[in-house]
Amino acid sequence: MTGGEIFREAWIAGVRKHFPGEPKPSYIAPWDDTPDWERASAGAVYEQVALLIRQGGTDKLSREQKGRFVALCWIAQIYRHIPDPKPAYVADWEQLPDWQRETDSDIFVHIAAAVG
Repeated sequence: MTGGEIFREAWIAGVRKHFPGEPKPSYIAPWDDTPDWERASAGAVYEQVALLIRQGGTDKLSREQKGRFVALCWIAQIYRHIPDPKPAYVADWEQLPDWQRETDSDIFVHIAAAVG
């Protein structure tokens, strides 16, 4: 399984756990049905998080700090792949819905477990 697939697996698990109601199909689409730019972004964010974990010290980060890191890395990928993104795509942590903040925090934890 690639890093991008691990990221996507964690995203889907988080959405299913934290999203209120029924999520949009695109939120829980399998890896093979995910757009190329989103797959590339998932892989890039996985690598950024994994590198940070390998460098050490992330055990001292709070759950929120871990989620914020994932969210910020994702925003950078959005700007890389989408020339003029919708404001919701690049919203700061405080503007994200609770379910998305929780999912981003879960993603960091999931990547940490995968990195070992």
